[in-house]
Order: sequence, then structure tokens, then C-alpha cells
Amino acid sequence: MNNTKNILVAPLNWGLGHATRCIPIINALLQEGFNPIIASDGVALELLKKEFPSLTHLELPSYNIRYSKKANGFKWKLLQNSPKTIKSVVKEKKIVKNWIREYNISGIISDNRFGVYSKKTPSVCISHQLNVLSGNTTKLSSMINQLLLQKFDICWVPDFENFPNLSGKLGHLKNTRLKIKYIGALSRFKKVDLPKKYDFMILLSGPEPQRTLLEEKITHELQKTTEMVLFVKGKIEPQQTIESIGTVTYYNFMKTDELEKAFNESEMVLSRSGYTTIMDLAYLHKKAFFIPTPGQPEQEYLARKLKKQGLVPYNKQNDFKLEDLQSVWLYTGLSAVDYEPNWKELFSIFLK
Repeated sequence: MNNTKNILVAPLNWGLGHATRCIPIINALLQEGFNPIIASDGVALELLKKEFPSLTHLELPSYNIRYSKKANGFKWKLLQNSPKTIKSVVKEKKIVKNWIREYNISGIISDNRFGVYSKKTPSVCISHQLNVLSGNTTKLSSMINQLLLQKFDICWVPDFENFPNLSGKLGHLKNTRLKIKYIGALSRFKKVDLPKKYDFMILLSGPEPQRTLLEEKITHELQKTTEMVLFVKGKIEPQQTIESIGTVTYYNFMKTDELEKAFNESEMVLSRSGYTTIMDLAYLHKKAFFIPTPGQPEQEYLARKLKKQGLVPYNKQNDFKLEDLQSVWLYTGLSAVDYEPNWKELFSIFLK
């Protein structure tokens, strides 16, 4: 008789960060003898299908997250989408209730999907964003977020409680009723010493239309370069495409093993200042340059924080010029992280 416990792993489809940081968790579940069942939607689900083709994949309703073309429209765009988002959360809660019976699910790991939990099944939420920055409504948005997190048995924060504090005030609260466990930084990559192939690597991700707007901006800037550049667009499509124009090599996407090799062959990285990317770069001990998503308070905060600490420079999307990358060498780069979470202890919640 098969006694393997089925664990539902459900990342939010908001860019690729939530899905990619679940990859080491899924691998750890497999190593510890669990059977992960993956649930998401859109590009997040497509990416995890490519990474784990032999696992069961289930589709959840989309939160319909899109960004405004203008930075000052970010909050308004999310507000416009909120009725659809709430409807999706309610719908996914009903779906998960049925899946628990249908797939004999013994535990749930939700990465910021607030309808993916159960009072009868051990439920974990992964979030580095205990405080939700939203300008003059930060106090309200943080309170709502923390009330939603209280529905879970525990919140795993992918950061360190003390040093190095990668998430800053996002993932650290002075007083809270939340049951929190700091699990250390998560990354699907490892540092490997390889000969340098690229002067810099560009890695894009995130919801539209801002991903495409940045792609167009950087592509225009790259017309000036004679350096060896790898450009990964972050477009999860059925087939991988590769194109070389001058000294620039374009990929629509790369799988984990390809990305790990590319990161280690690149002298520096140009990317968004998303939290998962920051964790990856810390593991890889990389120098970087950030372009935060316009109007996205979390990414803007993290970019300012890291620049103030003398680690990574950044510039606004509309102001970015290729020559800005020269400032990278005035900064120390992200602090080295070499850490493995205690998976056996963390997964013990599913054995009770």
C-alpha cells in the first residue's frame, strides 16, 4: 500500500518569482518522500510543467493581475482588478476543498494564494511580504494581508530573522499574532565556478504590459553595445527560441539548469528588483543592476534599500541608459548566502 502523502503546492501567478521559489520546495518534498501536486495558472503553471513534467498539474482560477502602463496607475489598476481577484479567491477555496478529497491531499503549501488553505488540512503560506507597501494606504493593506495570513496554520517567511535581512520591513514585524517561521532564503540555483562567457545577463519577468515595455526599452539600448550579452525575456512559450543579433543572444525562456549555468557564466545581471531574484543573486554572489517595476512599491523599496546599503545600484525604467551599468563596479554586490533550510523539520507539520 502506498503511504506517500500528497502535498498541494500552489504559487501565485504574479510574474515568475512565486513559481520559481517553489522549485526548491518541490524538490525537497520529493527528496523527503512526499508527492507534490502542483496548482497554479498562466505562465507560473506553464513554467512548473516544464520543470516537473512527471508530476500532477492542476489549474486554479486566475487572479487577473496586470499592471498599468503608467507608474502612478499601479494602485488604481489593482483596485480595478480587486473584484475579479476576490471572486477568484472564493472560487479557488471551493476548488481546493474538492481536491483535498479527490486527490487525498495531506498538506497545503500556498505561495500568496489566499484561497488555497483548509481548516481540516495542515496549511502553510509562504510570504516575504507581511507588510504590504501601498503608499498612504500601507497600514490598511498590511492589516488586511495579515488577517488573511492568519487563516493559515503557519507562515513561512523566506528570509532570515536577523542577519542577513534581505526583505527589510516587508518581512519583519515588531508585534504580531501571526505564527511565523523564518526559513532562510530560497533559491533554485547554486554558485559554480565557470569561465566568463557574457559581460552581462538580462533577465526579465513580471506581469504585462511592463515586461514588454522594459524589453523594448532595453532592446533599443542594446543597439549601442559591443559586449557579449545574454537576454532572457521571461516569456514562457511552448517552444524555446534562440536568436543572435550582433553580440546579443536572445532566449524567450530558460529552464533551471540552463539559467544556473548562464548566471554563473555572466559577470553581472540586469533585472527587476523582485524579491525572488534578490534571493537568487545572493546565493550566486552576483553583482547586479536593478530596474524596479514602475509604481510597484515593493520592488522600489527593495531597490532603494539595497542601494542605500551599498550593494546594488538601480535606475527608473524611463531613465535607464546602457551606460548606467558602469556604476555596478562601485557597489559590493549582494551578500553571499549559503544556507539549506531544515526541510525535515518544516515538513513535520504534514506528519501530525
